[in-house]
Amino acid sequence: MSMLTPPGMGGQYRITGDKYPRMRRNRGRRRIVLAVVASVAALGLVGWGTLQLIDVFTGGGDRASAAAAAGCGKSPSPSASPVRAVPEPGQITVNVLNATARSGLAKDTADALKKRGFKIGEVGNATKAYDKKVDGPGLVLGAKTAVDAALPVLATQLAGAETKTDTRTKPAEVDLILGKAFKALAKEKDADKALTTLARPEPTPSVTKKGC
Repeated sequence: MSMLTPPGMGGQYRITGDKYPRMRRNRGRRRIVLAVVASVAALGLVGWGTLQLIDVFTGGGDRASAAAAAGCGKSPSPSASPVRAVPEPGQITVNVLNATARSGLAKDTADALKKRGFKIGEVGNATKAYDKKVDGPGLVLGAKTAVDAALPVLATQLAGAETKTDTRTKPAEVDLILGKAFKALAKEKDADKALTTLARPEPTPSVTKKGC
């Protein structure tokens, strides 16, 4: 027996010469470790799937509530604008003044405005302050208190007309000063449409918030 052989061991475990016996690893332990890892992974997948099912059946209530609170729900319909109180043409007295070199222009325009329901006041040439000095189609001139009343109403009758105020105190009396670029009043149907829009403005569409 070799000196390397422990007492009591013989047979296949006997060590002879310079060779040592090869000990096999315990395969049973490896299988146990693999089984434990697989069980943990399976339990994780089952838990994750359960949470997903709960979220599906509840409809993600918390997230939906948060989105609604942030204004990301259904966009509200645009609210109708209130009717604006503007004077009728018959409540406005128009002074038609010619600031051009063309004769008869003020009278013809005054006649047309009268047919559209406006009251006609003075008809003649513009004052020195405006004579030959209005380059556009015309100038609508009135009191400061007429800015949201008579001035815009008369302005619907002449496309491109400039609006200006002065120191007069009568809000229902307005001057229409015809300028160098004047050709004719706006078509009656277009003027009527502009009057309707003035009295009942288009509703403002709602704006969708970003991030919804």
